[in-house]
Amino acid sequence: MKNQRFKAMVVEEGENRTFTRQIREKAVEDLPGGDVLVRVQYSSLNYKDALSATGNRGVTRNYPHTPGIDAAGTVAESGDSRFQAGDAVIVTSYDLGMNTPGGFGQYIRVPGDWVVRLPKHLTLRESMIYGTAGFTAGMSVCALAHGVQPDQGDVLVTGATGGVGSIAVALLSRLGYAVSAATGKTAEKQFLMNLGAKAVIGRDETLDTGGRPMLRARWAGVIDTVGGDMLATAIKSAKPNGIVTCCGNVASPDLPITVFPFILRGVTLVGIDSQNCPMEHRMRVWEKLAGEWKPDRLAELCREISLNELDENIDLILRGGQKGRVVVNLDA
Repeated sequence: MKNQRFKAMVVEEGENRTFTRQIREKAVEDLPGGDVLVRVQYSSLNYKDALSATGNRGVTRNYPHTPGIDAAGTVAESGDSRFQAGDAVIVTSYDLGMNTPGGFGQYIRVPGDWVVRLPKHLTLRESMIYGTAGFTAGMSVCALAHGVQPDQGDVLVTGATGGVGSIAVALLSRLGYAVSAATGKTAEKQFLMNLGAKAVIGRDETLDTGGRPMLRARWAGVIDTVGGDMLATAIKSAKPNGIVTCCGNVASPDLPITVFPFILRGVTLVGIDSQNCPMEHRMRVWEKLAGEWKPDRLAELCREISLNELDENIDLILRGGQKGRVVVNLDA
């Protein structure tokens, strides 16, 4: 692969902490060290990518940088005996796209311990319809299904039109749960109903800021993607022995709540960390997503764009305008 050049989005820092994004040509030899060189065919756009692409130091410390926390493609070279040239693989999580050049470039080089072999019955494109968002949704469903059965009552999904939320709705519906999808984008009701939601409710209906320590028991389980007051309201509204998963803080990292839902109703709050998930569990979740959990209409969850269209879509996701998933075709 010596002298191999490729296209990638490069984010550069200018004067006064201004950041610019351009599609440029890079060299494979300039990639950091690692066991496995992957020719990336698909990536996906996540909120964390947009933060990295706009200079958020909490995500990316040094620039110039190529974002993209998700990548799917084929192994070009491998110094790890577990992988051979031509193997179809997925790389998500860990440091990819944060401080390691990511999936918005046609090549990545990463440690072998970051690499997941593409499961049977899943294409590279489908794996990026899932991406980190879908994997996070899968982890959340695993945690919820461990203690909540479909016949125990309604399950709430917050931020339901987003990447994690929309896939969570589809997965839960596939497994027979009655899903109430909460969103501020009420115009997207049909989109959520098509994914299998039993009901679509406005954000106001799932948000209580009155300060009461407990609310009417309503949800057998909750998958929360936004944090803050909405997560607090969900916990206070959970039924006895309900399970609430938490994976985001776009609303707020603060949790204004008392211990009463936990000690009077036995509610369980489960944090979802997809970035550092152990490989054994990671593989198990991907197999579920590729097999029995795979939604029939998975393709309807995404739009496909090219590298050249990334810039405008980064702005869109930062404005809260993204619906479902955005797949990036590195060869388009």
